Amino acid sequence: MSLTTRPRPRVAIVGAGPGGLVCARVLQRHGVPVTVFERDGGPDSRAQGGTLDIHEETGQAALRAAGLLDGFLALARPEGQEWRLYDRHATLVRHDRAPEGDLSRPEIDRGRLRALLLDSLAPGTVRWGRAARSVTPLPDGTARLHHEDGTAEEFDLVVGADGAWSRVRPALSGARPAYSGVTMVEVRFEDVDRRHPGIARLVGDGTMSAKAGRDSLVLQRNSDGHVRGYVVFRGPEDWHAGLDLADTGSVRTRLLARYEGWDESLLALLRDNDGDFVNRPVHVLPLPHTWPRVPGVTLLGDAAHVMPPVGTGANLALLDGADLARAVLDHPTVEAALDAYENVMLPRAHTHAQTAAHMLADLIPDPDTDAPLFPDAVWPTDAARPESARR
Repeated sequence: MSLTTRPRPRVAIVGAGPGGLVCARVLQRHGVPVTVFERDGGPDSRAQGGTLDIHEETGQAALRAAGLLDGFLALARPEGQEWRLYDRHATLVRHDRAPEGDLSRPEIDRGRLRALLLDSLAPGTVRWGRAARSVTPLPDGTARLHHEDGTAEEFDLVVGADGAWSRVRPALSGARPAYSGVTMVEVRFEDVDRRHPGIARLVGDGTMSAKAGRDSLVLQRNSDGHVRGYVVFRGPEDWHAGLDLADTGSVRTRLLARYEGWDESLLALLRDNDGDFVNRPVHVLPLPHTWPRVPGVTLLGDAAHVMPPVGTGANLALLDGADLARAVLDHPTVEAALDAYENVMLPRAHTHAQTAAHMLADLIPDPDTDAPLFPDAVWPTDAARPESARR
């Protein structure tokens, strides 16, 4: 039965990130009513993060399904595929450049990608300033979305696209993200070619990483002379105990002590950054993260599979969104669509999360422990843990 001969499902998507927006776009192109609920007050209410490399086989495939691939390629930076690896003495160990015309993993600023997706939706699709509180599955196979303002609405399908700390996930799973043992402290540089030429030389047109032992320094070039950097290290989540993270000078002193002996050109990443240091501990969901089928509710992106930020998460979120929309379009019922979608998405996420964990372990090794690459998640009770994850 096609969508032209059956009732169109009412779909709510919680979260206006890339995965949720591409899902909305594909559904809307084919006449399915969809509403996106977003906690942010507006599209420009907060910074959207750094640069993303959008992979041909995942993220670009999703954008093609959304009819937005050409628009993406017009905004993307193929030169951003350049990658440099240094040791702590600033000796260049490896330097990779994509061949001329290679579009396998071009970079795009997250904010520009989000704007492309937002502009593709019908006006009023996104309801800004509408934070979700929870979701209740209903006996008839629909779901009730509860908002933080105390109101509630019912839909045939509620999609949790609301990130690592999803408010939708508890309707499906008792899993919560746990600290991975790795922290990233974000720094930024503005007008880098004029004001920070040393940083510009290190990063080139793309990404650079310098590493030694459990410590690493990363720089990523964004558009308009902006560079984001990450001080990445393995250690306790409370590494900043006794510090006021808003006290830039004190944080800088502690980080410089950790990186003592590194080349001065690399330490400029800690000494000369513009603005504050932003603490970003890396959290992950357990492996495998699965749930029993719950009618009327599903997840995509980080809500379903939080993994280390090694270039995989945004691409999977985009692919999840396109695949979920396609399943809704191709199947006679929402339940059949969710079976088809989750039977593909969950194993795929598991495989990619394992790879991401190995990549994180390679970037930031932990030679003193035999702990699994992914820690166990925090479960409210063992009964809430899926059978496949119980010990």
